[in-house]
Amino acid sequence: MKALTLSLALSLVLASCGKTTKSNTTNEPVAETSHTAQEEAQPAFTNKGHELIYKMTQKVGDYNQLRSKNDVVYTYTYQTPDGKTDIVTEKYIFDGELSYGKYVQHERTLPEYEGILEQGYDGTEYWMKHNGELVTDAKLLKAVKFNRPTNFYWFTMMQKLMDDGVIYEHIGEQTIADKNYDVVKISFENDDTVATDIYQVYINKETQLIDQFLFTVADFGVIDTPFLMTLAYENIDGILLPTQRAYKKSDWNAIVTDQPAIKVTWSDITFNTNLSTDVFKK
Repeated sequence: MKALTLSLALSLVLASCGKTTKSNTTNEPVAETSHTAQEEAQPAFTNKGHELIYKMTQKVGDYNQLRSKNDVVYTYTYQTPDGKTDIVTEKYIFDGELSYGKYVQHERTLPEYEGILEQGYDGTEYWMKHNGELVTDAKLLKAVKFNRPTNFYWFTMMQKLMDDGVIYEHIGEQTIADKNYDVVKISFENDDTVATDIYQVYINKETQLIDQFLFTVADFGVIDTPFLMTLAYENIDGILLPTQRAYKKSDWNAIVTDQPAIKVTWSDITFNTNLSTDVFKK
């Protein structure tokens, strides 16, 4: 992940069809997703961790099921413990991973820029606008280059944990708050010249969902003290999405600090909106 500063990056990232069908928000399984011919063929598993992640994707809906919905529009709300809030309209086309964000409120992200902030990725170029005018500041565009693919990744993370180049390690079992978990370490293949992030996911043995995960921000040296993200799911048009999120500093045993959490909410989620690729162009 690339960004200008850690605080800006985290605020940018996590600040980060027919009519949708919703049920009550919960961290328990809401519904089984339908299994169709579009689902990915079961892979040859490299180890137990790989198999557990695959089973999780079959529970929430795999990437082919998500991609069949073509695009998504939703509201992304990010609030820090002091009450400062970003509210962003996010739009993605899954094929090509096109991404657009319109900051209608940005008390945490670039609050000195009054008015509307927009940023996008059209498959080739990253761009940013302030009140309709293109921004050319290289540092701000560097942050956009971090933010757009990262926000897309957070939304599709459960499915993309089955991407090529992902390394799985089942590191054991753990009981937290009377719930039993399989713990899987997720890392990524690289050329050893660039630090990559690490995820440690906690898969609920009963529901097969990831209830929480530890994550690093390797580009800023945030490795020894990771963040812990807790999740609650919602069934949106047959896909289980972690629409309620909260995170705070932790350790590798998933013991968090006593500080209040940063809260992230995805709401008003609608798939298959027939987005034009023009939305993502500057």
